[in-house]
Amino acid sequence: MFGVLPPAQADGNRADAYPAKPIRWVVPYAAGGGSDFLARTIGQGLATRVGKPVLVDNKPGGNTAIGAAETAHAPADGYTVLSADNGTLVFNPALYKTLSYNPGKDFAPVTLMGRFPMILVVGPASPARTVQDFIAQAKASPAGVNYGSAGAGSPHHLAMELLKVEAGLNMTHAPYRGAAPALSDVAAGQIPAMMVDYAAGAAFIKAGKVRPLAVANAVRLPQLPEVPTFAEAGYRKVEAAALVGMVVPAATPPEVVAVLNRQVVAAIREPGVHQKLVDFGVEPVGNSPAEYADMLRAETARWHKLIRDLKITLD
Repeated sequence: MFGVLPPAQADGNRADAYPAKPIRWVVPYAAGGGSDFLARTIGQGLATRVGKPVLVDNKPGGNTAIGAAETAHAPADGYTVLSADNGTLVFNPALYKTLSYNPGKDFAPVTLMGRFPMILVVGPASPARTVQDFIAQAKASPAGVNYGSAGAGSPHHLAMELLKVEAGLNMTHAPYRGAAPALSDVAAGQIPAMMVDYAAGAAFIKAGKVRPLAVANAVRLPQLPEVPTFAEAGYRKVEAAALVGMVVPAATPPEVVAVLNRQVVAAIREPGVHQKLVDFGVEPVGNSPAEYADMLRAETARWHKLIRDLKITLD
């Protein structure tokens, strides 16, 4: 699964002609969220570089399956691309018995565009001042604690399940329809905690409506330099992020994939685009199709084991 297309041939006729018309960029979420911002920001840079319009097409629904299936069955010519996160490519195959698409067979990886690392937050009235406090209090509660998420099967949900396993906690999931209502309930003390990415939680964090305790990242976030990582608290395996990449239909010509990769990565690295992403809360990446495929295989092995062990299903 997640195989890489063979190298582009030297004649490169199709690559020379590509793109000759607008590129449709499918985002399987509603407008206004992190994936949408990422696509629109990088899409502007891409359009400038290739001299053709890049049209973002929001196709929310089905836990990203609607947009993914539509892209999987689109012509494999490089003119339909998909923003695919780890829900689309990694979690969904383990969470659903049947899917309208097959991540490993239907798509060719182009590049990982960015990472949205997860952050554990609690409400301002919470007595927890550190992640160690939160874990100790959760363990001391006979009934355990509830936690919110942006939705069942989201990176936010599974990041908290990972913490639950690694810290040996008794926690019950309360899924919401998006990060904003979950954050509102954490801020109001209706639910004790949640994992959230900085892009979704920045306004609440800056306003003091929620308190960040730890980041599920290898290093501290530049936006929150005072907040330690879970590794610093002794939980080295608690690393989780929403990983948003670009994929295309599997039969897309290798030389077209190579052009897309080169131009998208260049757009990500443009100083203006790069800074917009960082300011929003994204860790920009931009890697090769082979590196992206390797990462997807590793993520699949890691998260499918957790999902199987916990018997999490969305069917």
